[in-house]
Order: sequence, then C-alpha cells, then structure tokens
Amino acid sequence: MDTPGQKTWMSADEYGRQMPAFTVNLLVRDVARSVAFYRDVFNATVHHSDADFAAFRAGSLEFMIHADRAYEKHPWHAELKSGVRRGLGAELRLFHVEPAEVEKRARAAGARILQPTQDKPHGWRDVIFEDPDGYTWAIGIPI
Repeated sequence: MDTPGQKTWMSADEYGRQMPAFTVNLLVRDVARSVAFYRDVFNATVHHSDADFAAFRAGSLEFMIHADRAYEKHPWHAELKSGVRRGLGAELRLFHVEPAEVEKRARAAGARILQPTQDKPHGWRDVIFEDPDGYTWAIGIPI
C-alpha cells in the first residue's frame, strides 16, 4: 500500500491495460473503511490504496473500489450523494473461499449477515452478507 511521499503503485493507464476480462468496481462512501473491511474479512491483498481508489486481490478476484467523489461527473453522482441503497439486485460471488471463516470475520466486522453459512441445493456451501456500503457478497466452496 502506498504511503504519503511514496511513488504511485502504477499509472492508471498501466493498471487499466492489465485488467482481467471481467472485474468488479464498487463505489464506496469511505475508501479507508472499505479497505479495512476487505482486508480483514476477505483476507484481501491490498495492491494500492489512497483517498479515492483501492485495488485488491481476494482469492482469484482482482477488484477495485472508488470513492463516490471520483464519480462527480458521472450520471450516478446525484443518486450516490442522496444515500440511496447500493447494489440491490446484484450478488457478487467469490468461489473457492471457505465461507464459515469469512462469516466469522464478517460478523466481527459488524456486517449484516443475510444468510449464515449453509449447504445449498446448487452444490456449494456459502454465506451471504453485506459490505459496509450494502453490496451483497456470496462467498462459498463446492460441497
């Protein structure tokens, strides 16, 4: 993680060119709070973090977050400022991560647990919870 006075992790252009075919970018109210949550609950590796942006790896997922203010010129900005609920209707899934362990850490971090860890008919064991901005995550392993 970069600290004040350090060289930037990599340029935005360089990072953008290295993106996988599919990734997740979440808009968050407080980058520092979200960095702590993903680091502590997901055991995510934090590649870079500053006041407006952070990049992570959790399991096999490379993902990023941006502060709301980074989207000031985006059509969503007015709704983001209004405090509207985020992520409703989308479930972010991360496979091959032990859900019971993640559930313990999520509970300790104060996450809202939507479904405790359980075996499901679709062939995997998962936990479903919300992150600090209300995004829904399903974390699981094959049964």
